[in-house]
This record gives sequence, C-alpha cells and structure tokens, in this order.
Amino acid sequence: MVDPPRVKPTEHNRSQSPVETPRLAIVVSHPTQYYSPWFRWLAARGGLTLRVFYLWDAGVTNRLDEKFGRTFTWDVDLLSGYEHEFVPNQARRPGTEHFSGLHNPSLHRRLKAWNPSAILLFGYAYRTHLQLILNPPAPLIFRGDSHLIDQPHPRLIKRLILRQVYRRFAAVTYVGNANRDYFSAFGVPDERLHFVPHCVNAEHFTSTPEHRSAADELRRHLGLSGKRVILFAGKLVPEKQPRELLEAFLAIADPDSALVITGDGVEKPAMLALAAQHPDRLVRFLPFANQSEMPVRYLLADLFVLPSRGLYETWGLAVNEAMHMGVPCLVSAHVGCQRDLVTDCETGWVFDPTDPLALPKALVRALAALSGDTGRLRTQIAARIAGYTYPTAGEGLLRTVAATVGPSAPSS
Repeated sequence: MVDPPRVKPTEHNRSQSPVETPRLAIVVSHPTQYYSPWFRWLAARGGLTLRVFYLWDAGVTNRLDEKFGRTFTWDVDLLSGYEHEFVPNQARRPGTEHFSGLHNPSLHRRLKAWNPSAILLFGYAYRTHLQLILNPPAPLIFRGDSHLIDQPHPRLIKRLILRQVYRRFAAVTYVGNANRDYFSAFGVPDERLHFVPHCVNAEHFTSTPEHRSAADELRRHLGLSGKRVILFAGKLVPEKQPRELLEAFLAIADPDSALVITGDGVEKPAMLALAAQHPDRLVRFLPFANQSEMPVRYLLADLFVLPSRGLYETWGLAVNEAMHMGVPCLVSAHVGCQRDLVTDCETGWVFDPTDPLALPKALVRALAALSGDTGRLRTQIAARIAGYTYPTAGEGLLRTVAATVGPSAPSS
C-alpha cells in the first residue's frame, strides 16, 4: 500500500508546534471491555496526549442489555490509566440502539476547551456524531468496522449520503480487508485510508497455569474429560446462529465431542428444549461470562465457533481472544475478521452460512484435523494473531494522526 501524502496545516492546527505531542481527543459512545484497555495502553506508551470523551455511562453502571436479557457491568477496570470525561447525555432514552440515543449538547464546547490537534470519532450514526461531523473544532479521524460482505451494491442514495459523510474526515482508519473494501465503496481514496487493526488486550488473554488448572477443573465438573470440546460464547441471538450450531453438532453425531454454549439471549429457551431431546449427546449450557472469566472459558475448548450471518458480525473480536489463547476457530464467511484472521485449513476453518449443509461438514473437517498433530496449526495461529495487537494498532494510529496534523497535510 502506498503511504498517504502528508497534509498541509489547517485552521484547526496552525497553532500546534511541530515539536509538541499531538493532542488526540477520542469520542466514543461508552466504555467497553475492548477499547478502554487500548486507551490505557496508548496513554502509557506516549507519543500522544490523549483524552477520551464518553457519551454514555453504559458498561460502568449496571444496565440491562436487551440482547443478553440481563443487567450487568463489566468486571474489569475500564476507566483508570488515561484521561477521560463523561459528557452529559440528554437523550430521553439513552443508548446505542437508535439515532437519538446519544444527545450531548455540551460536547462541542468541551472539545474546543481541550483544544485537540485531531479528533478520533467512533461511528457516525447518532445525533451527537452528526452534529460533530458538521461542525468539528479540529480535524476528524473516523473509526468504524462496517463491511458489505454478501450484501447487494449499496443503493444510490446511501452511496451519495455516505460519500458526503466520509469526505468530511481528514483520515479514515480501517480494521481489516472487508472494512477497507467498505470505505472504498463509499469513495474514500487510498491516501486517506490507514490500517489500524482491530485488537484485544493480549495480556488478559494469555494462558496461565492458573487458567489451565481452572479450565481442567471446569471440564471435570461438566463431565467433559476426554472429549473434544466445541465452544460458542456470546449473545444467543438469531444473527449469531447459535441454534444452527447446536443443530449441526447434533447432526454430526460424534460421540467423542461435546458442545458448550456460554451466554444468554432470546434463543436460549429453544436451544435448551432442542438439547433436551438428545440426552445421549453432550451439550452443556453455561451462563453469561464476564470478562475476567473468559480466559478459562476459552481454555475449555478445542475449537471455538463463530457462525454469524449477514451484517451482524462486523468483526468478531471473540476470534481475536480465542486465537490469543491458542484455540483454533471455525467461522462463517460473513464474519468481518475472516479474511484477515481465519484462512481455511491454515489458521482455522471457514464455512458458507448460506449453505445449510456447510456448517456440519466444516465441523467434521475441523474435528478430524484436531484429532491429529495440531502443532503447525497453532504455530500459524500465533503468527497470524501477532499482527493484531495494541502495539500494531497503536503504531497505525500514530501514523494516522501524524498524517492528519503533520506539517504538510491536505485539509479534509
């Protein structure tokens, strides 16, 4: 890929001395288990003066997640180690499920007072985001992970609107190949596209003796000793196809394998009923696992499966987590990370979610491979996921900011 040209100074950054550390404001809906540890890492690494502006307090206050069907807060530290503030959200019904769920009238004033060199904005589809895009107090950098996998060519009106939206950004970061194709489809030129890969906290998802001991104990408790364990972990919603995975597992009738479903959601009652009809098969259900519990859940597994379809799984960060733990993955070709992380028979297995026979066939192939020597497979998994870490994403972001506010940069 050709390096983007540097851009000349804009009205926003003329006062910024070239020797000063760039001041990056990050505007994001709410604290999450994926991004907050990255912000902490960025602040500790240096190279940027960082402040995060949160538009909502979900994740750090006990709230109902409608898709999980339960209330919870993340049980890992999401707020220490970096500058942040919560911008008051005046929405009648706060949330990220609808356009008006983020309404933060004081954001512009707060950003201007902090005087950033650039603003990294996560997403565009909310009232606050569009107000910022139309009147930014500093050059904007976009971050999103949408894709167009298995979708018809976008309608003309959508193409025209999104072309105008993305034209207002000095730079656009992409998380992987499918995401890059999405931005290209809406007219973002190559010189404004910068690779900042999706990543998770690899330090948290590292196998330790304590994790392995706890996973062994959980296997014994669940009666899974000596079995090859297939794991699904996430929201039990139709888009993720957990019921289709259960049906595929029951169809292959492999007495040496077991299926563990961890999570909650609307599909769970039907899945419990279906599993009860097959008492001879080893199917175990575990409740939603918070972030601190997930390393042990992954180590239960010989194979992690993410069978999502359609536009739902824009990336699939659970795949990153599983791969960091050394667990091979089987994914749908509709999962956003597939082209980047899971190459069939090389770093995992891939199936076509539009073919009802493809998932059981892929399970048979994967389980057969896992019954032999997996050393080469696991070496290839480790090599692939090594490119999707905080250091690689941090370097990509630093290059993006430099191209946006550097001494010779084109204005947006």
